Amino acid sequence: MIEAELKAHVHAPEVVMRRLDERATARIEVYQDTYYDRPDGALERQDQELRVRTVHGAHGQETVLTFKDATVDERSGSKPEHETRVDDSQSAHAILRGLGYVPAIAFEKQCRNYAFEAHGRQMLATLVRVPEIQGTFLEVETIVDEDQVSAALDDVRAVLVDLGIGPEELTRETYTGAVSSQRRSAS
Repeated sequence: MIEAELKAHVHAPEVVMRRLDERATARIEVYQDTYYDRPDGALERQDQELRVRTVHGAHGQETVLTFKDATVDERSGSKPEHETRVDDSQSAHAILRGLGYVPAIAFEKQCRNYAFEAHGRQMLATLVRVPEIQGTFLEVETIVDEDQVSAALDDVRAVLVDLGIGPEELTRETYTGAVSSQRRSAS
């Protein structure tokens, strides 16, 4: 399955949040993300991601192990995604380290998640703040088969327009890249 997703740097987060609140009830969650790689950086060079995410929310916490393969749509950065819940986050970290992976970067994301249907698709819109970087971001995604990516991205763009997000606000910058850059400039 492909995560057909677009991300924007939001200039009017209060307006977008109000419009999302009209569509669905927000789930307020904090993500603790740790990205792993081989010591030689092989996953990053192959445009792949391996992540352990622990989600803290109103109903407790859960941990998810995610592998994202190389980008299938260069304009959006959409990738195949394989994800599964794990019962014990510490064991997930230990398994990855035991297999020779090393933590590449870890950071926190503060999220407001909205699940809703639009254009005949299940969508997830997430307003994101990462304490280490400036601004508020909006991710809108839907999960599709590879042959549906283009049409799904058109539907995601339509949702963004409905939320007041123009093409000039779209970004391909990753949180891992932005946090890494911020940490380098701070040291």
